[in-house]
Amino acid sequence: MFWEEDEDKSIPYEIPDDIVDISFPIKCKKLSIDHIASLSESIQVLLPWCCSERGFAIHPIHVAETGNGWQRPEDREGAYLWPSRRTRMSLRVPQARVDDCNILEGQTIEVAGDQLTIKSGYRTKKLSNASVIFARQVLSSEDEDENTFLQRMHEEIFDLTEVRVRKMICGMSHKIKTIDEIITTRHLMIADLESIPSIKIQQIGLGGKGLLGCGIFLPHKGIKSLNSTE
Repeated sequence: MFWEEDEDKSIPYEIPDDIVDISFPIKCKKLSIDHIASLSESIQVLLPWCCSERGFAIHPIHVAETGNGWQRPEDREGAYLWPSRRTRMSLRVPQARVDDCNILEGQTIEVAGDQLTIKSGYRTKKLSNASVIFARQVLSSEDEDENTFLQRMHEEIFDLTEVRVRKMICGMSHKIKTIDEIITTRHLMIADLESIPSIKIQQIGLGGKGLLGCGIFLPHKGIKSLNSTE
């Protein structure tokens, strides 16, 4: 007989910290909504090792969010974000490389024509073993329909975790402009995940292009973590 139970959520799960999020306070008067390619170029100059580190990714900087974190401000040509004193720049970094990110503190970089100063006082945070995770941008193609995209994600998740996910939703598409190309992405939410595959997907990401903010998964706001007893 083969009998496989669901994860016992009453048993605390120790979240691994081999990959963490590190965030820095920033000073920046305004920031183009379509800033990730320029931010990535500047970070790669300061951290040249990041291109070869599996699990390293650069979060796009977000200010105002709606819909429990699912939507970003509307993309318009020439539109800007207006960072506040609480706005932070975040990276997903292997724990072994956290100290190497100290060089960023005090640096002023140019991001899409605006000056951004990375201030001291970084914080690290473990990933979350949330049962529902989402990514604002996952690499797609302009002619890929929703069903094809979801099937491709299903297969990639299985290759990464050996788990067949049962619930996924893809959302609106978005384009990222780089010097060489225009990249199409989609929102993706994955639900009903156990702790281990949830963390694995967050650690490695899906679809590639993590240096451009793609494939970075976060816990869906308002969804309790797997260990929540509330």
